[in-house]
Amino acid sequence: MTPSSQDDPTLLVHAYLDGELDPAHALEIERQFAADPALAAERERVEALRRLIEEKLPREAPPANLVRRIEAAIATPRTSARFASRLSSHPTWRALAASVLLALFLGSGSTWFVLRPSPGPIPAGTTADMVVASHLRALMAPQPIDVASSDRHTVKPWFNGRIPEAPRVIDLANAGFALVGGRIDVIGRVPVPTLVYRIRQHLISLTALPASAAAPMTVGLRNIAGYNTLTWTDNGLTYWAVSDVAAADLETFAKAFREASP
Repeated sequence: MTPSSQDDPTLLVHAYLDGELDPAHALEIERQFAADPALAAERERVEALRRLIEEKLPREAPPANLVRRIEAAIATPRTSARFASRLSSHPTWRALAASVLLALFLGSGSTWFVLRPSPGPIPAGTTADMVVASHLRALMAPQPIDVASSDRHTVKPWFNGRIPEAPRVIDLANAGFALVGGRIDVIGRVPVPTLVYRIRQHLISLTALPASAAAPMTVGLRNIAGYNTLTWTDNGLTYWAVSDVAAADLETFAKAFREASP
């Protein structure tokens, strides 16, 4: 992996820890760790999260019947033991483990919602858990966005055709919140738009849900699993802002977004 000079170093922390950077860029980001306490703290946070995943979900070999099915499908004459060893060390298994851990960590409410037979309004507490879980998954991914751009005229059209209605995209750079891009999250089996903004070394995920998709709730500030969340309703949409940024900064962000002209 060869980053450009315009890459946000925060987004390269995962690539560094995954060993995806070439030696020259790995040395460069190590120098940035030494010079930037906030960036070093981000590395420590990601490393701590990985240690938690390894502690709670130790690596296990895949089931033997799964190995046999894959071997039969690709028709490769490997031994089961050798193939199982390769499967258990593949990064995909670690990604699956991370997703499972997040679901367990944030409680059983989301699992109950996914497994229940009939759809309906999402309980407010469950919505909060799923929104925070989506933010955490994005932070753990190599990139927290599907479309990378600071231009709202690029980000908004990207959602067209992917979800029923493109979100309201606001340029808040003058308020100190730079637009990074956007992605699509799934909240309660519904694909919804999420915009990503940056303030200093912190990312803010802003998810817009149809107001009817969430149960009645008190709009305000909450802390869930160490992350601040702020919600408000506007023009038929319920917005959820999630970040590890200070609560005061998140409130400033929400105020700037609500008052900005489209």
